[in-house]
Amino acid sequence: MNILITGIHGFVGSNLLKTLKTDNSLYGLDIITPRKDGIIKTFSWEDIESIPRDMPQFDAIIHLAGKAHDTKNQADAQSYFDINTGLTQKIFDFFLFSSAKKFIFFSSVKAAADSVNGEFLTEDVIPAPVGPYGESKIKAEEYILGKLEQCATLCKQVYILRPCMIHGPGNKGNLNLLYNIVKKGIPWPLGAFENRRSFTSIDNLCFVVEGLLNKNVPTGIYHMGDDEALSTNELIAVMCDVMGQDVHIWKINRLFMESVATIGTWLHLPLNKERLRKLTENYVVSNAKIKAALGIEHMPIRAEEGLKKTIRSFEK
Repeated sequence: MNILITGIHGFVGSNLLKTLKTDNSLYGLDIITPRKDGIIKTFSWEDIESIPRDMPQFDAIIHLAGKAHDTKNQADAQSYFDINTGLTQKIFDFFLFSSAKKFIFFSSVKAAADSVNGEFLTEDVIPAPVGPYGESKIKAEEYILGKLEQCATLCKQVYILRPCMIHGPGNKGNLNLLYNIVKKGIPWPLGAFENRRSFTSIDNLCFVVEGLLNKNVPTGIYHMGDDEALSTNELIAVMCDVMGQDVHIWKINRLFMESVATIGTWLHLPLNKERLRKLTENYVVSNAKIKAALGIEHMPIRAEEGLKKTIRSFEK
């Protein structure tokens, strides 16, 4: 296939390159256009407006480019809509008038829900994003969904992929922050909260994208996560196992910690009610629909195996 990948220089794009470069001809679309091994050519965003003569006929487009979730809430809200919504509209319009037959849009579970009410999050949930990141992603989804009839007429397949937290070697995200705390031997004080969270190994994510490209999967929205959800306590235990350290988890009374967080809210301290909720909430994502669509029973990489691979990369 001739495949165009937006955001090719990012973490997910770089990993997809390794997975897809052997059997496909890959092209990039990014705000920067340096040479990259495995990429025939990287176009700029201005190129898709003028469609240069040397732009090939694409078979598939993977849209990764976007503004990542700013957990510190320092980013300008409008910038999310300019990038996550605006660029998606631009590349999807290009897809409609191109030769490409498949379009994969990387959205996020945050477009569906900021928190999970119930056992796990499925594609049937009525979207209720909170904040500009999730809101900009759902606006992009709505734009795509509004053109599905046109896609069907043109025999084009469209996939909206909603992964939960993606991790892998080379990705410096929230896992890295927790790793640095654990590495210093600082005890985890929230052990009394038995929350469970889903993660997405980059290896499983690349496996799914390859499946969407090569199999006849129905158009639709698909959530993405590893098969197993882990508690923060289990995650810390995995980190300690990789580092060869003893596990230090304090199971301080929950009511006491909630009281401390309430005081923290009043005094604007680092541990407040909102942060406590984020650190201890359940966020389990169902991957049943995507596995059924691909005809598989299990993801190739178990959650613990993928996390250990990521954590080992932090030590290098």
